[in-house]
Amino acid sequence: MAKLDPTQMADWQIAEAAEANMKTVYELGEELGLEKMELLPYGHYVAKLDYLNILDRLKDKPDGKYIEVTAVTPTPLGEGKSTSTMGLTQGMGRLGKSVIAAIRQPSSGPTFNIKGSAAGGGLAQCIPLTDFSLGLTGDIDAINNAHNLAMVATTARMQHEFNYDDDILASKNLRRLDINPRNMNMKWSMDFCAQALRDIVIGIGGKMDGFMMKSGFQITVSSEVMAILAVATSLADMRERMNKIVVAWDKQGNEVTTGDLEVGGAMTALMARAINPNLLQTIEGQPTLVHAGPFANIAIGQSSIIADKVGLKLADYHITESGFGADIGFEKFWNLKCRFSGLTPNVSVIVATIRALKMHGGGPAVFPGRPLDAAYTESHPDLVEGGVENLIAHIETVRKAGVNPVVCLNHFYTDSDDEVEVVRKAAEAAGARFAVSKHWELGGEGAEDFAHVVVEAAEEKPDFKFLYPDSDPLKTKIEKIATEVYGADGVTYSQTAEQKIKTVEADQELSKLGVCMVKSHLSLSHDPSKKGRPTGWTLPISDVLTYRGAGFVVPVAGDIKLLPGTGSNPAYRRIDVDPESGKVVGLF
Repeated sequence: MAKLDPTQMADWQIAEAAEANMKTVYELGEELGLEKMELLPYGHYVAKLDYLNILDRLKDKPDGKYIEVTAVTPTPLGEGKSTSTMGLTQGMGRLGKSVIAAIRQPSSGPTFNIKGSAAGGGLAQCIPLTDFSLGLTGDIDAINNAHNLAMVATTARMQHEFNYDDDILASKNLRRLDINPRNMNMKWSMDFCAQALRDIVIGIGGKMDGFMMKSGFQITVSSEVMAILAVATSLADMRERMNKIVVAWDKQGNEVTTGDLEVGGAMTALMARAINPNLLQTIEGQPTLVHAGPFANIAIGQSSIIADKVGLKLADYHITESGFGADIGFEKFWNLKCRFSGLTPNVSVIVATIRALKMHGGGPAVFPGRPLDAAYTESHPDLVEGGVENLIAHIETVRKAGVNPVVCLNHFYTDSDDEVEVVRKAAEAAGARFAVSKHWELGGEGAEDFAHVVVEAAEEKPDFKFLYPDSDPLKTKIEKIATEVYGADGVTYSQTAEQKIKTVEADQELSKLGVCMVKSHLSLSHDPSKKGRPTGWTLPISDVLTYRGAGFVVPVAGDIKLLPGTGSNPAYRRIDVDPESGKVVGLF
């Protein structure tokens, strides 16, 4: 393959060139030691893996080292977690290590909007890019269909109960659920950013056209079904969780679940193939698992437990990525994913860039699509110095979990040595190992030093511990996250939140569940305008949602939308198909 220059080529062009030399899934399967029937091909370069047979066959094999990737607080400049995950995987491959990665499947919302597809970038990407970005093997479609089937079951039952008396319902072997149309827990699901559908009215027409009520949509990656795919440990576990989803409350205030609607089995049937992880590869041919795709600001933000368990059996090093900064993605990995999986991480990588730290240090505002201010391309160690407090906060969070932290400076060719030295000194003073990685520019070759540092850190035994025990009251769990991870002075609760917390704490099962916070990813606080390491603030909890099936309670901090909006300059304007070759162009 000819030398690729990421400073002169778009990511999709680099991916297209690399795809000419891809390994087939059969070659990847042979390298991983998979048996023939454990590989479920979707064409030549993508496959699903029969997780059940793999885990059963390798049940006595020791797990590999478990490495998590998180980051500083995100900025519009991008920190490069996926890029760094791919770079580290490629770097370990260059060192001759047995390595596999797990990342989340991208949502069509950001892919066609502003953020892009999250395959990585430069010379550190997951390929084939088009398959990865545009639907893959249909997992998100399955989630969407399963979620919407629950809504079909709910609204159909409401219509029939409105139209029929108890005798007719009994003749159809139905009991009256008496669902309160003003107290719904779910909305309809779609995998696009469509702000016009956040709040709608359905059932307009005659009595056979449905029950008229307010409703709306949420993005598929925020669905509890997606969360269940991320945390389920088996198909049996998924089936049990699918029956516990709370769709609404009845007029007496009791939960109405998918089990009550007798729809959980059909939902699981739609998900039966999706539970198997997808196998792709880096542009340098290392195996990469892609499975589940929940956002971290409005959901759990993790690739699946099943993918991690498979990766830990198939390789000596398994690298998994969590969404957004350590305050959100790592915190949920630490206190939710690890609690569900029983797995203990050896290392957490905290990705940072000079440009992001400059913004946290008071650098000029950045807007997608507009030229960067010179402050971000010229040397300004003073701005970096101001921003390292944000990095230090994330290092402290990882260390609080008893996990070994490694700071990866995702290097840009405009970074100066003086700026890099500021970050090195701050990271090491805060108790983290430090590595500069040039994987974006040089691929695995540029990540070798980074890989060496991570391998060294993985040899140290972690002293892993959760932030809170299951037995803590809900408010105590919320307040520990707010004060010990976010840095808040305290927490306030709306009247709605107070009432729902009382309901949760009165329920013995719910009161023991973990906490999956909904919070802005753009700040350690709930206010996205507060950069760096804000002090002197209080976290406001406006609502508390119940995700009984996924196994957590969801406090909502501030005003967060479960369906993002499409911006004025979305990515779909640049995505097209080459009519001669049939190849998709313009993805990033």
